[in-house]
Amino acid sequence: MKFELYTKDNAPKESRPLMEDSLKVFGFVPNLHGVMAEVPGMLSTYKDLHNAFQATSFDAEELTVVWQTINVEHECHYCTPAHTGIAHMMKVDTAIIDALVNKTEMPTKKLQALHETTLALVRNRGHLSDSELAAFFEAGHEKRNLLEIILGLSQKVMSNYVNHLAETPVDEPFLPYV
Repeated sequence: MKFELYTKDNAPKESRPLMEDSLKVFGFVPNLHGVMAEVPGMLSTYKDLHNAFQATSFDAEELTVVWQTINVEHECHYCTPAHTGIAHMMKVDTAIIDALVNKTEMPTKKLQALHETTLALVRNRGHLSDSELAAFFEAGHEKRNLLEIILGLSQKVMSNYVNHLAETPVDEPFLPYV
């Protein structure tokens, strides 16, 4: 099954302003947005989730931990290299980026707890044990952070699943991270 990879010029009319916005933000239209443009509401919702997740209490390192934990767990061929490149642009420590992609220990207890909790939420479909919750809070996280992870997970489910179905080609700027 082949999905259309829309551009700002041939996208459905309702998606064109969203594609223009992507061009302004990234300097190009990410291929993921080109696929999602088929359903304007999907692209709009995805972008809204992205913006909402970036506006959470998480810093760049924590955003990256949530995004990449999910991308790697979902084996997303597109989002893993894309968020590796984005993490570099956000000046995230290379040790964190490498640990996420290579599935090794995070450099701090707090980031490790965030990683483990995100992974547990993905694997257990939102269920956490009392011991998992205790470890998360003992590492310095707050109750609101659990909801923020779910916000990031919502965004990543959309992108990861679309990329699996569409076999979205990785954008040129992110090819070095494949």
